[in-house]
Amino acid sequence: MPAAKCVKIRWMSAPDPEKDPIDQYLRAVARAAASGVDTAPVALATADRSSRPSVRIVLLRGVDRRGFVFYTNYGSRKAREITENSQASLCVHWPSLEEQIRVEGTVELVDPAESDAYFAGRPRESQIGAWASDQSAELASRALLEARIAELEAGYAGRPVPRPPFWGGFRIVPDHMEFWYGRPGRLHDRLLYRRTGDTWTTSYLYP
Repeated sequence: MPAAKCVKIRWMSAPDPEKDPIDQYLRAVARAAASGVDTAPVALATADRSSRPSVRIVLLRGVDRRGFVFYTNYGSRKAREITENSQASLCVHWPSLEEQIRVEGTVELVDPAESDAYFAGRPRESQIGAWASDQSAELASRALLEARIAELEAGYAGRPVPRPPFWGGFRIVPDHMEFWYGRPGRLHDRLLYRRTGDTWTTSYLYP
C-alpha cells in the first residue's frame, strides 16, 4: 500500500489583517487596481419584507469608515426592498487575483448634499437618464423612453441638470466583512471581521 502523501498547507498566506476591515478593503482595492482590475462593479443582494432575495450588479461609488455607497432611483426594486428590509450584502469577486470580499450590514440613506455632489459630477447623459427612467417599472416601448429623453434634453438645454428628488445614494454600514483568498486544492484562506459596537474582532474560517 503506497504511503500517504503529505500535503503542505500555506496557512496565514493571506495578507496580514488590518485592525479595521475598511483598511483591509482599501488595501485590496489598491492591489487590484494596480493589476488593472475594475473594482467598481459589485453584486448587491437585497430582500423584501417576505425575505424573497434579489441580486444585481451595481457600481460602488464610495468607501470610507461610514460604509459602502451606491446610487439608484428610490423607486427601483432594490430601493423598495431596502425600505422594507434594511439588511443587505455586497460581494466583490476578482477572479484574476483569486480574491472575494463579502460585506453584510444595515442600509441607510446618503445625506442629500452628498448625493447632490455626486450627481453634479456625472456625465450629462447619465443625469438626463436619471430623470427619464422610471427604474424597474414596466416599459411599453423603447420609443417612449427615447421620447422622454429628447423632451428632457430640450427642457434642460443650456442649463445644469439638477438631481431628481427620487434619486440618490444608499450606504451599507457593515457589521460583517469576509475576505476570501484562493489557494490550491480549495484550501482557501477566509478572514472574517465581526463588529460589536465600535469594536471589530477577527477570526479565520475553514475553507
